[in-house]
Parts: sequence; structure tokens; C-alpha cells
Amino acid sequence: MGNSSGKEEEEEGEEGGKDGEEAEITEKKKKKKKEEEEVEDELPLGVEEMFESGDPVLDLSYKKFKRLPRRVCGLKHLEKLYACGNSLRNLPENISQLRGLRILALDFNKIEDVPMAVCQLTNLTRLYLGSNRLMGLPPEVKNLQNLRCLWVESNYFQSFPRELYDLPNLKSLQIGDNRLKTLPHDLCRMTSLRGLWLYGNRFDTFPKVLLRMHGLEILDLDRNKISEFPSLRRLKGLCLFSYDHNPVDEPPLVSDEVLVVGEGAAEFLEAREARKERLRKAAELEAEELAQAGEEPVIHGILKNSSSKQTANEAVMNVEDADIKGDDARGDGEEMFPDYDGVELEYDEEGVEYETEELICEGDGFEYEGEELEYDRSQMDYEYEELEEER
Repeated sequence: MGNSSGKEEEEEGEEGGKDGEEAEITEKKKKKKKEEEEVEDELPLGVEEMFESGDPVLDLSYKKFKRLPRRVCGLKHLEKLYACGNSLRNLPENISQLRGLRILALDFNKIEDVPMAVCQLTNLTRLYLGSNRLMGLPPEVKNLQNLRCLWVESNYFQSFPRELYDLPNLKSLQIGDNRLKTLPHDLCRMTSLRGLWLYGNRFDTFPKVLLRMHGLEILDLDRNKISEFPSLRRLKGLCLFSYDHNPVDEPPLVSDEVLVVGEGAAEFLEAREARKERLRKAAELEAEELAQAGEEPVIHGILKNSSSKQTANEAVMNVEDADIKGDDARGDGEEMFPDYDGVELEYDEEGVEYETEELICEGDGFEYEGEELEYDRSQMDYEYEELEEER
């Protein structure tokens, strides 16, 4: 009996000690939270005015925040929130109340996991998480059904995040400067993807699945270890391909309208322009010979001075006063000339302007005028224009 009573007293003493330790830990947490709240109240100069301005855009970048001010969560009118360049590890749960938020920038912080609260911001169209400490994405990211642009460059991804398959509207994916060696064989399920940045990873062979991604318009594989590229001519929508700083001396085979950036690309583009010039002169000569033979080369007259079939198609449709937009302007490989039924067409050569020296890529709003090519990734900012709406 005495031994039994002693044991019970000893157990009660141990339980009491544990309860005391837990109470002490709880008290410390409360004290720490209170201190954090007091720190949050000390806002940098000018931030208080931002909160009261009613502006739908709030820029808290590079303010040395270790945690986002609680008052941000009460700004229900916010549409764009920039908080890059701080020391954030997480976000307050109440940030999920910002239902109108469309753009959230959290680059250059210390985030190790995508906050669950972010996955509840279902109206987001652009999410910037570059230069953090991410190794993957949570399954809850599939809630971001309106997301069109995701930047997760300069993190620690070792495998491609398949969670992105559940984002049907994702058009632009920036996942450069990570640790990818391969891509999943079913990546082509991302049929809406138009721009894919894979620079600065660890590919030593070209990922063959990319050849099945026919919707791609921009593909960047700079700074990898790829020694051989296959023909990319099957990628009919491709407008820009960058392969710089890979162990190759010349670009792969691409369609005539594709802009290429890399070792030997300048010579390649010059040779392509020279070839187009020869074809243009040959068309002119043919038109002159037909004219001397007494024939009326209406269609050839339109082809005269045109630098490509695209230019010819546009010229014909301009004569017919038709409005060509989107993919119809490209022709998609189909003949776009109207049927010629023998009726004589009026052709005023002086009223037609030919632009033979410009090569215009119908991609994401960029123009290449034949000589100087500037491709400076460091100049990208948050006003990045999204790729065209899905045609």
C-alpha cells in the first residue's frame, strides 16, 4: 500500500510539473506574440499614408518587414499587393480575406512553403514567388483556377511541380534557376501554356516532351548543358527560342518566323534574311518577265516586294477591304488568297506600302527589326505583359 501511494504521488508530481512547463511555454508564446504586435505597430515612414489612401495598389517592397502588417488584411479594396524584398517567412491567415486581389508579389523573401492563405485567393491572376526557399508547391494551389502567370524562379525545385496541371488558365511559367534535370513525360497536358522559362537548370539533354507542346510561343533554355537540339519546326506557334550558354555552336532548325537567341544566332538570322531577299528578287524578276510577255500578273504584282507569304496574304486582304486578326493573319499553313474568278482586279502599286526589311513576330507584343536584338532578363518587372489570350 505504501509503495502504491508513493507511486501515485510521484506521478501526480510529474503531471503537475508538465502542466507547469506547458503553462510557462504558453505564457512565453503570448508574450512573444504581444511583442510582435507592438513591433508591427511601428510602421516605416509613409506606410500609414498608403493604408489610408484607398489605392487598390499597395507596394510594401523593401521595407524590412519580418511579418506583414496586420492592417493589410483589412484593405478589402486591394487588387495588387507587392511585398518583395523583405524577410517574410509566412503571411497572416486573414490575408485570405482580400478576395479582390489579382496580383501578389512575394519575391526575395524567406518563404519555405507557399502559405495556405495564398491558396485561398481564388481571383489571383499573377503570383510572384521568385527568390525564396521553395522546394515544391502544395496541392491546394489548384484552388487558383484563374492564375495565368506564375514565377517561381531562383528556388530549390528538384522536380517539376505536377500540381500545376490543375491550373487550366496558366499561360506563363517562370521556373528558371532551379535544380530541374528532367521534365515529366505528360507535361504536354498543360495545353494553355504559352511561355516557359527553364533557363539556369540542370538539363543535359533536350526534354523531348517539349516537342509535343504545340501551343508554346516562348521557350527559354539558356544556361543549361544541352549539347544537341532537335528540329523545332513542328512547334508551329513558336515565336522566340533562346538557347544561349549551352555547349552548341549553332541554333536548331526552326520555322522562318522564329526569333532565336544564342551562340551563332546572329549569323543564322543574317543568312535567313539574305535568303528571303533572294526570294523577293526572284519574285520581282518573274513578275517583270510576265509583264514583258503581255500578261497581267495581278497576283504576282501583289507578291512583288513582299518578304513572306504572310505579307502577301495581308496585302491581298487589304485590297479586298477585309479585317484580318489573330491566327487568320498567320494563315496557319492554309491558302488565304480569295478565289480569282477572272474578273479584272484594280491594282494601284503606288498606294501599297511594302515593309520588306522588318521581321515582325506575332508573339507577345515584341518586334524585331532585323539588326539589334536586346534580350535582358534583368529588366523584367511586374508590369510584364501577359501572353495573348488563347486563340
